[in-house]
Amino acid sequence: MFDRDLILIKGAGDLASGVALRLWCSGFRVVMTELPRPTTIRRTVAFSEAVTAGETVVEGVTARRAADAHEALSLLEQGFLPVLTDPDCRCRAALRPLALVDSILAKRNLGTAITDAPIVIGVGPGFTAGLDCHAAVETMRGHTLGRVLYRGSPLPNTNLPGLIGGFAGERVLRAPADGIFREALRIGDRVKAGDVAGWVGESPMVCTIDGVLRGLLASGVPVHQGMKAGDVDPRNDPAYCRTASDKALAIGGGVLEAILHCMGSVQRNL
Repeated sequence: MFDRDLILIKGAGDLASGVALRLWCSGFRVVMTELPRPTTIRRTVAFSEAVTAGETVVEGVTARRAADAHEALSLLEQGFLPVLTDPDCRCRAALRPLALVDSILAKRNLGTAITDAPIVIGVGPGFTAGLDCHAAVETMRGHTLGRVLYRGSPLPNTNLPGLIGGFAGERVLRAPADGIFREALRIGDRVKAGDVAGWVGESPMVCTIDGVLRGLLASGVPVHQGMKAGDVDPRNDPAYCRTASDKALAIGGGVLEAILHCMGSVQRNL
């Protein structure tokens, strides 16, 4: 038997956290899983920070790191959103969620199956509704963002960042070399083109536009050359660093719709 209001989310980055916020504020209990060393860029609005900090707060929702499924359930009873370091999602068997949401955003399916839970939702490219999930949610910015597919697949990854404030690829900061990343600035800092936001060894990661540093990898994270490691927001408003993005909430709305839609079929099959 499954837990009727428990949602298990694979991934706890900023987009996955937007999904979690939508579900949590709609009355569902939510548990998230993450890597032991998260690679989240927008760390100030991501529940993945609970993995390294032990606890984090996003838009009034407090997440805490859980050691296992038993502790996760205990944290839920206390009103906290649990985050487990469990990239293989082994906790699924003990938690027995109503729905599993794969929001790792790896651009491909890393092992999620339609049989993993009564309702399985795939977020972004790499999933096919009706094959490896019951529904898939579009993540491409534009007219279809957040739309739910019950057959077929979301648009393929283009490797082109979405347009924000008139800038696309220019706002993304990428690791200049292979090695260990080191922060030079903090999320929320105002930057100018030419400012150094971080280092990999002796190689600087340089901002190419003016704005606010909306995202930055944590120091100590291993990177490879070209890996996304930061994000400059040209809209120049530090407040955007503390709230979930329009994209994250749109995707979260799509996941919420998909779960509610599929719940009818689950209940009929009981």
